[in-house]
Amino acid sequence: MAQKIIIDTDPGQDDAVAILLALASPELELLGLTVVAGNVPLERTLHNALTICELAGQPDLPVHAGCDRPLKGALVTAEHVHGASGLDGIELPAPTMQPAPGHAVDFIIETLRREPAGSVTLVAIGPLTNIATAFERAPDIIPRLRRIVLMGGAWSELGNVTPAAEFNIHVDPEAAALVFGSGAEIVVLPLDATHKALTSRDWTEAMRETGPVGRAVASWTSFYERFDRAKYGAEGAPLHDPCAVAWLIQPELFSGRRVNVEIETEGRLTRGMTVVDWWGVTGRPPNALFIREVDRDGLFRLLSTRIASLDRSPAC
Repeated sequence: MAQKIIIDTDPGQDDAVAILLALASPELELLGLTVVAGNVPLERTLHNALTICELAGQPDLPVHAGCDRPLKGALVTAEHVHGASGLDGIELPAPTMQPAPGHAVDFIIETLRREPAGSVTLVAIGPLTNIATAFERAPDIIPRLRRIVLMGGAWSELGNVTPAAEFNIHVDPEAAALVFGSGAEIVVLPLDATHKALTSRDWTEAMRETGPVGRAVASWTSFYERFDRAKYGAEGAPLHDPCAVAWLIQPELFSGRRVNVEIETEGRLTRGMTVVDWWGVTGRPPNALFIREVDRDGLFRLLSTRIASLDRSPAC
């Protein structure tokens, strides 16, 4: 039976690839997208989510707009990485589908109350504002979750937006602290793993030949690579967010350890840091499966196969 999921997202080129992977995978039943401000402001992330659904031939998928700012402070965005639109790299038609009525937080709450307990996974690939807000408003949904699989944080890789903090956690540390302290089962795909999921020129060019969806993926990743090549001197760019979806489909591609993860919300230099007790020195009980290794070749075989299947679909 397919795993029921909601993807909470702030598209973003790598978010787009993650959504396409989910839509192309029969192992998953995508109940809807909930959209949050992050990589770009909410108006753009919502537009991008609708664009991705139409590209994949899924104009009926519910897409709900959510929180437009973090729980505290001002929104931090990443146009310097993703471009002004958040999906720079290829010009796609403006979406004709409309957002679903109702706020993303309400959709999360209503879905978790409606579906059988333990049947729905939240796949969080943006800042955790929507999910934390849902937990605050309706704590009864937390034990009804199957799990949260999130892309965020880092241990050995430190930070990618400050010396200490990864972007998704940095944007809303208070939300992240609430989610990690909620008692929900959590799987974390941090920079430690995702920085090993690097694109290659051969893979990008192969995607370009599969059809409209593959061409979009190739164009997005080609644009996105420029930042990471300049920053890290790498040959490709890490596809962070698809790792969270891939873990649900083929968890054997990944390995990690159950550890305690806390979020720093007050440090002058370390706000947004994921404090990972990898060696068990604090005595705090584990609250997350923290992934540090990925079979890069296996991951990209999965992406290639599933993206190509979208281009073979009559809907595309």
